Amino acid sequence: MAEYVVEFGRDGRPVEPDGRLDAAAFHRNHQPIWAVLARLLDRKAGNVLEAGSGTGQHMVHFAFQRPDLVWWPSDLNDNHLASIAAWRQHAGLSNIADARRIDLSDPNWAAAFQAEGGPQRLTAIFCANVIHIAPWAVAEGLFTGAGKVLSPDGLLVLYGPFKRDGRHTAVSNAVFDTSLREGNPDWGVRDISDLEALAARNGLALRETVEMPANNMILVFARTV
Repeated sequence: MAEYVVEFGRDGRPVEPDGRLDAAAFHRNHQPIWAVLARLLDRKAGNVLEAGSGTGQHMVHFAFQRPDLVWWPSDLNDNHLASIAAWRQHAGLSNIADARRIDLSDPNWAAAFQAEGGPQRLTAIFCANVIHIAPWAVAEGLFTGAGKVLSPDGLLVLYGPFKRDGRHTAVSNAVFDTSLREGNPDWGVRDISDLEALAARNGLALRETVEMPANNMILVFARTV
């Protein structure tokens, strides 16, 4: 099973005294991910939420690259939230907000986020390696919230492995999917067509698909209303 399926902090990798966790996947994928995000966010202003920030390393890297944007990290896991806070303090960047506890399976998470001091509109939501290691209700909640809180030109950007028309894009992804479902039948690599249907119910549409290293993809959803 891939490393990022294991809860960060329990995967045998070192933990810094201040609580900072280190994800091996970050070192492999942060540069190609940012290359895409930099293009998508070019000339945009405002606030960007990372849904499921994990260790917090991606958020810090992105905030370094775009100090003019305000970055909002979030997670549900206590160890991850502590790591995000530690990375935020370590980086010393003023454009990273306090980490928010968000349960994406709650369809009302966006309203709670706004009520607790979050912005009323988001320029983008970035979510990496989350919806395949969570129940389908998490994907449903993510899209429901995105439909409510994204600005008129806002983007929902997903990164991870995906199926196309019911078929895996690589043998390794098929093996990975099997291991996920054996561990938890509610998990699994999601099909792009299912996500498009979910997006349509929430005023979003798939605008772009970007092939990424290691048989991953970035899916870019934009508002239609």
